Amino acid sequence: MSNSAAGIFRRVTDAVYWTGAVIACVALVLVSAVIPWAVYTRYVLNSASSWPEPMAVLLTVGITFIGSANCYRQRIHMNMTVGTDLLPPLLRRASLFLSEVLMGVIAIFMVVWGLKLVQTTWGNSVDEFPWLSVGITYLPIVVSGAMMLLFVIERLTIGPPPRDGADAHVPVE
Repeated sequence: MSNSAAGIFRRVTDAVYWTGAVIACVALVLVSAVIPWAVYTRYVLNSASSWPEPMAVLLTVGITFIGSANCYRQRIHMNMTVGTDLLPPLLRRASLFLSEVLMGVIAIFMVVWGLKLVQTTWGNSVDEFPWLSVGITYLPIVVSGAMMLLFVIERLTIGPPPRDGADAHVPVE
């Protein structure tokens, strides 16, 4: 891949990463607003709202899937390296390559079967939100799988994102 193509690809993956981070953060703020409303209506007004709990669950699903894809890109999501750290350099590189390939397979699985799940449940609606298709609630699986696949391709073609300390939330090795 040429330097200009690699630079464009890196900017695209950065944009996907930051878009996912913003979406997950907005969802987290919304959960933080919805739960106190549920407590207020239940214990102060003595008339519980039916929508806050399912809304919080749907937002948490989005946070989990999108956030885990972003954490995967930065290697801050469940990363066990005890065994690979003991390997000689050649085997360590081979195990890292195998790990990326397997993550690519999992990401493709998430996209393909997630899309089938979305299509299968598209005609159903969520009880608490009759206007909301159940299929939409499964979209975070597809989006997360596509993000992870993009991040796997990034690692295998142009390498991991730089860890220069510019991102305060990413530890510098």
